[in-house]
Amino acid sequence: MVISVLLADDDARFRGIYRKLFDRTDGFRIAGEAADGAEAARLCVALRPDVALLDVQMPGADGLEAVRRILPATDTRVVMLTTFHLDEYVQEALALGASGFLLKNASPQEVLRAVRTVHDGHAMLAPEVTARLLHTFAAQRPQRRHPFAGRMLSEREVQVIRYVARGYSNQRIADELFLSLETVRTYLRRTFAKLDVRDRTQLAVLAYEAGLLHEQR
Repeated sequence: MVISVLLADDDARFRGIYRKLFDRTDGFRIAGEAADGAEAARLCVALRPDVALLDVQMPGADGLEAVRRILPATDTRVVMLTTFHLDEYVQEALALGASGFLLKNASPQEVLRAVRTVHDGHAMLAPEVTARLLHTFAAQRPQRRHPFAGRMLSEREVQVIRYVARGYSNQRIADELFLSLETVRTYLRRTFAKLDVRDRTQLAVLAYEAGLLHEQR
């Protein structure tokens, strides 16, 4: 299966970087390119790409306006490019239904993984974005203890969840806990199943709501 991607960024340099990345990687093709949100939305409706990679800040209609137009009219999934100081944009785009967020300095491997992940129907947030977003989220709503948190999760699973909520990557969690990368992945699969969550973002939200970052067990 070939994943079609639309690129939208007013910076031609970034579009060129992403174009080369997808052109030289098997399983992807460029459906089109846009320099602003209005053009991105028009092309998505016309071309129906599988995934749109949108910069948040563009002249005229920005990335958020593009999401407002794209998602109700197409099945295209959206990955947004953001920076550390745009937390409010991340929150709004998440509420609008964007599937992924990457920092503009994401590695080529991270970009490819994000596009594949959202194409498969899952959410994909850069760890740094997750941490900042959820700290803001936690400050805006009261914490509640998940009714199963205490008796369903092992001590090690709680440790892994705490690191996920802080935005740590799987590799960094493995380093912190002196575990193998595959062991961390196994713990995450178990916690997803036990708590009936789909991805790391939902797991992190649940951790904040349950107060797991503040409990001493």
